[in-house]
Amino acid sequence: MLMARLIAETGTSETRLAHLADRLAGEGVRLVSSHHTQGVLELRFDGGTVACVLDAIDAVFGPADVLASVGEFAIPRLFVSDMDSTMIGQECIDELADYAGLKPEIAAITERAMQGELDFEAALRERVALLAELDESAIADCLAERITATPGAATLVATLAALGTRTVLVTGGFHHFADPVAEMLGFHRVVGNRLAVEGGKLTGGLIGPITDSAVKAAVLREEVAGLGEGARSLATGDGANDIPMIEAATYGFAYKAKPKARAAANGRIDTGDLTAVLTLLGIPRAQWRGG
Repeated sequence: MLMARLIAETGTSETRLAHLADRLAGEGVRLVSSHHTQGVLELRFDGGTVACVLDAIDAVFGPADVLASVGEFAIPRLFVSDMDSTMIGQECIDELADYAGLKPEIAAITERAMQGELDFEAALRERVALLAELDESAIADCLAERITATPGAATLVATLAALGTRTVLVTGGFHHFADPVAEMLGFHRVVGNRLAVEGGKLTGGLIGPITDSAVKAAVLREEVAGLGEGARSLATGDGANDIPMIEAATYGFAYKAKPKARAAANGRIDTGDLTAVLTLLGIPRAQWRGG
């Protein structure tokens, strides 16, 4: 059976539910039941697809924190997440570019890449090339002065880890940033790109293969395979390069995401912080960890 959970006020009106039922009926989907508990509205449907149900919820409720799935919800054994604008509130390359006086130029390329308008690898190499000759010390300054965890990120990672979930940070950004962020938040593994540095300055190049959208999805599949058949997975991301990873996960969340990533996800966090993921998975607050 197809199910959806929506974070909604206890007073969710019967009118809205009736509107939702009518809208879905036109798609051949029947709203079987609705149950509200502890701020979460759980809906069960007969027929239809996840995309159909999410579109209807979008139309009736507007931007919301919601998760839809076929079958009962369960705690995932794997959590894989993007870093920039997901686990942290910034795009690291844009902030680093500010130390070179190039933030507007580089941020414009970043935005187009995250919208899916540019080839990711080409856009990454173009931006990194512009940072040639920047002092390596700017990275430490940027980390200390600019980079902050997204609200709820530490609680999400710590809670899942305490429940036995393996956590992996996989980013199209750089190990110079991702390694300390992963240590701060408690991730078990980090996958990312490596900036080339010589003589204390960025060369404008990268070392080794690029972590792109295909690699993100491959990391998720590799980790799931290592956990055994039937292992559920969770992914969070915000940009176009996160889409294959989001689609490959059992629960793929778009966090305050670009339109293409949001459309690809079966979970959407539009209004709350990352602890909404815990709420939608049904993990009681008594089990949450502070990070």
